[in-house]
Amino acid sequence: QVQLVESGGGSVQSGGSLRLSCAASGFTYSSNCGGWFRQAPGKEREGVAVIDFTGSSRYAASVEGRFTISQDKVKNTLYLQMSSLKSEDTGIYYCAADRFRCPGLWWRSDGYDYWGQGTQVTVSS
Repeated sequence: QVQLVESGGGSVQSGGSLRLSCAASGFTYSSNCGGWFRQAPGKEREGVAVIDFTGSSRYAASVEGRFTISQDKVKNTLYLQMSSLKSEDTGIYYCAADRFRCPGLWWRSDGYDYWGQGTQVTVSS
């Protein structure tokens, strides 16, 4: 049974940083695809970043240069380092996983098989 457990969310002022973690069991990130999504109130869930089994990563334009996705093979944990945070980054952040290659349309939430429970990130201006 696959379980993804996020941690690291919280409240921060604009310009600050946070690091989200997603610990996986029953699933190996280094051999598959891992991603981060977020959902703001009243909006659809959107893709933030994804990393595949080769270590190749992709980012939404809105976070490019500010966020970094990575994985720890030993801990089997996915990370999202967020810097220069803005109020529009506020939302619930979810980690996601998919077998083997990342979906072609990686930013779409319907392409992923497994999800974490979400962690709240609030950025105040």
